[in-house]
Amino acid sequence: MAATVDYRALAQFRFELRTFLAFSEEGARKAGLTPQQHQALLGIKGFVEPGPPSVGDIARFLLIRHHSAVELMNRMAKLGLISRVTDPEDGRRVQLKLTAKGEQKLQAISKKNIEELRRAASPALRRLLRSSPQPGEP
Repeated sequence: MAATVDYRALAQFRFELRTFLAFSEEGARKAGLTPQQHQALLGIKGFVEPGPPSVGDIARFLLIRHHSAVELMNRMAKLGLISRVTDPEDGRRVQLKLTAKGEQKLQAISKKNIEELRRAASPALRRLLRSSPQPGEP
């Protein structure tokens, strides 16, 4: 027997997701960033592997080609949002880190995004958000 698909729930979820994404993209623009730059900052800050991410890691996170990520990282470095550091264990690998300016912009956008998620979220997501620290907290 085939499972019943709840199209109404799927449509509502998609609407809420796109509404939040539009809110987040507008927040990035108001902070002087493109949405892709904001997503890259978030990807660098939230990277979970040992050590800082590489350009390839961020390309995978953003679902873009490596050469596009290189160009994006070049622009972000010129804006003072990120720095590149040679991996001390593998001199061929370049690691990406946020600068103080990048941290500040990400923290400001993330705070507003968390507030919006808390305001507009379903009860289950609200419980999850309440248990999460604010941006900038350990």
